This record gives sequence, structure tokens and C-alpha cells, in this order.
Amino acid sequence: MNDQSAVRKFWSDWNIVLLLSGVKLAIHLVTNLLGGYGIFRDELYYIACSENLAAGYVDQPPLSIFILAVNRFILGDSLFAVRFLPAVFGAATVFLAGAMTRELGGSKFAQGLACLATIAAPVYLAMNTFYSMNAFDTLAWTLASYCVIRLVKTESPRYWLSLGLVLGLGMLNKIGMAWFAFGIFLGFLLTPHRHWFKTRWPWLSAGMVLLLFMPYIVWNLTHDFAALEFIRGATEKYSSQTPVSFLAGQFLIHNPAAVPIWVLGIVFLLRNAEKKFRVLAYAYLGAMAILILNIHSKPEYLSPAYGVLFAAGAVFIEEFVRNKMWNWVRPVSIVILVLSLGLAPLVLPILPVETYITYATSLGFGTSTAEGHRTGKLPQFYADMFGWKDKAEAVAKVYHSLSPEDQKKCAVFADNYGRCASLDFFGKKDGLPRAIGGHNNYWIWGPRGHKGELVIILGGNLRDKQEVFESVVLADSVHSEYCMPYENDLRIYVCRNLKVPLDQTWGKLKHFE
Repeated sequence: MNDQSAVRKFWSDWNIVLLLSGVKLAIHLVTNLLGGYGIFRDELYYIACSENLAAGYVDQPPLSIFILAVNRFILGDSLFAVRFLPAVFGAATVFLAGAMTRELGGSKFAQGLACLATIAAPVYLAMNTFYSMNAFDTLAWTLASYCVIRLVKTESPRYWLSLGLVLGLGMLNKIGMAWFAFGIFLGFLLTPHRHWFKTRWPWLSAGMVLLLFMPYIVWNLTHDFAALEFIRGATEKYSSQTPVSFLAGQFLIHNPAAVPIWVLGIVFLLRNAEKKFRVLAYAYLGAMAILILNIHSKPEYLSPAYGVLFAAGAVFIEEFVRNKMWNWVRPVSIVILVLSLGLAPLVLPILPVETYITYATSLGFGTSTAEGHRTGKLPQFYADMFGWKDKAEAVAKVYHSLSPEDQKKCAVFADNYGRCASLDFFGKKDGLPRAIGGHNNYWIWGPRGHKGELVIILGGNLRDKQEVFESVVLADSVHSEYCMPYENDLRIYVCRNLKVPLDQTWGKLKHFE
């Protein structure tokens, strides 16, 4: 077969999957070009971390940060550039959903259905909208599922090495991959595939995972197990989350219209011929059990596991329709999924803000946050895309009102990573010094040599400042209409002469959550 014939055959075999992967990519690239409201709070923090490369961070392993550093070096810091890779990861996830469907025996209808379900899942639309470890996390769980499918189909030991590589890199990206790794181990243990444990291959795979994850283990050993302290703080922050809200969320964030697909996917994996894929059902259920036992897990923590369920469910539906001669199910299921994309503006920032507010209100969707904060006009997911540049510009205005002598010794302080990172990102062009703060990795980075002689503080109240500084002046305030209420109408203080040197009080400022 010549090269041209091979290309034609590949396109013929994969055209549905490739086409829908392209649709997913286009959705996010167009959203990025439209502006996507603005840079997201966590994106600002990720950028700050990428300028302080390390083997670990308080709130995350290092892989996603290193990837972002390379991405910024090649593409720059525009919103389109920062959000380019999440769009690519999303398209790759859709492609893998189609590939898994094919491996499970699905033809083009099943492949298309699985890809559409993956595209239309609100949680995936949201996660591929901005840069974070979550976009790669979803891709890694899906790729791990594909490796398991190939392993149980072919019995080829080389897929243990592929699985070890994916799980290791996945854990180096986000610790949550460990829950899926546990589920996979449980799946092999509870099925006839346990025969593999008599060979060296699963243990080599586990060794690869440990080796790849080791840098983050060493970092935590040398930083007083900061990740564990962060997890405790995050659990308290999400105390409003319960096992009931976790389970209910599974039916909402993965698209109510797609519930029959992934539920039937679990059935398919448990009951398929020879039950060879039951291992993946146990992997999903094992990861779910861990997250339920955690009590305060957010629903999206399990979302990376749904790619294989969409694939398996699509195959189940295709076989059922074929056996029952219910051909009408095919177009109806496709139409329902396509129509469900009408809800995309709830998680995809494509409407003008006021139009979005009218749209969400008309559908009966109020504002929401998983952190228990009071919300304003927008849900926190969108509100956290507003106000950051305003804050940096207001602080820069106060900074430049100081004398050149004062500017040389001035520190800029804020008490959460969003404010600090916005000052670093948007304040760079205005000559602001690098921000300091006590939240997560900003505490690790320390006071950056400042003594507390002169500090501009963004946020907080006057009385607290007067207790620790000899002189406090309210210099300005900053208003942003659409941001979270606790980020709005922040006051900016010029504080002089910290009563206790900053390096002596720094330990009390630590705030990991």
C-alpha cells in the first residue's frame, strides 16, 4: 500500500473521530479568540509558579507548571497562547474517547456518540477553557484507560510500561491520578487479570510511577509535607461539599442528556463478553469510593474517569439498537446531544456578560461557588475572570505616587494568590516589585528581601494594619463590577514601619488551602 492509499484508509477509518476532535478544538480556539472574558485567577497563579520553577508546589505537583513554562517560552503570554494547550488536550481526549470505542468494538455510530458525549460534557468544556492541571488530568486518565483496554485485549506486557508512564506523569501533574491508579490495581486484583501479579510487569509499572513521582515526594520531604497541610486546608474550604452533592454532581456536570450513556457504560464494562473489561468498571468504582470516603470531594474530582464510560456506553447502545432494530435511536441520541450544547454558555465564556446573565436567569440558573462564598452577578467560575487588571493598575498608581526613594524599599503585599499573581502579571509593565503574600506558594517564596519598612497592601481593613504598622494611610480603592464580592471594592493601604521585622513574622502569615 502506497503512502497516499494509507492516508485515505486512515481517514476513512477515523473520519468521524478526527472530525469531532477538530470540532472540540475549534470550539475552544474560537472562544479564546473571542477573549473568554479575561484571564482566570488560577491561570495567573500558574504563570507566577512558572516563573519560579521547582520540583513541587504547595498545591500541586510540578508537571503542569513546567509545561506552561515551555508553552509561554514558545507562544508568549496572550490569552490565546496560555489557553492553547488546554484546547489541544481537550481535542486529544475526544480522539481517545473515539479510539477506546473502536477498541471496545464500536463502529462509526458508537464512535461518534462517544465523541459527542465527551464534547458536550459541561465539565470538560469548562476544564478545557482555561489553563490548569485539570485539562491534562482528564487526558491522562483517558489515556490510562486506553492503555488498560489495549493491555487486556492484547495481553502484551509492553502496555504495562505504557500504563506506568501515563500514571506516573499523571500523578506528577495532579495527585488525584493516584485514586485512579488505586482503582486500576483493584480492578486487576478482583478479576482474572490478577494473573499478571505473578509476573514482573505490574511491579515494573509501579516502579515507573514511583520514579516519576519521586521529585514531588522529595520536595515535600524538604518542605515539611506542605502538600498534606494544603490538603487539610482545602478539605476545610470545601466543607459544604458532601457525599450527596458529590454523587448528585455526577449527573449534572457530565451532561444530564448523557446520563444513559455513561450509566450503560458501567453496565457494559461489568457484563461484556468474557467480562475482560470489568477491570475498568472496578477502576471507576474504586476511585469513586475513595472520593466518597473523603466526605468533602467536589464532583469534578471524578470527572476524568468518564471518557471510558462514554465509550463503553456508546458501544452498548449501538449493539442494543442493532439487535432490536430500533434505528430511530441513532438520530435521536445524536440530536439530543447536539441540542444539549445549547447549555454550553453556562460553562463556556462565549456570550457578552450581560447577555449571559439574562440567559442564565431565564434558564433558572443562579450563581454558585463550591467554596461557600457569597456570589455576585456571576458564578465564581466566571467572576474569577474579572477585576485582576483593575487591581494591578490601582496598586501601580499608588506605587508611582511614592518618591523614588520610597519605591526602592517598597513591598507589595496581598493575602491570596489571585491578588498576588495579578500584581505580578499585570504590574510587570508598570514596574511593580514582585508581590509577596502568605497564601500557598507565595509564602514559600518568602518576603523577597523586604524588611517591612514600607508596604503597599491590597485588601483588608484599616484596624488590622494599624495593629502591626506604626503608620497606615488609606491611599485608594478599586472597584470591579463582575468579580466575586470578596474581591470587590478592595482598599489599598500605604503602611510604614512594621513593628516587628517581616522576616520574624513571616511564619505567622502562612495560609495553605
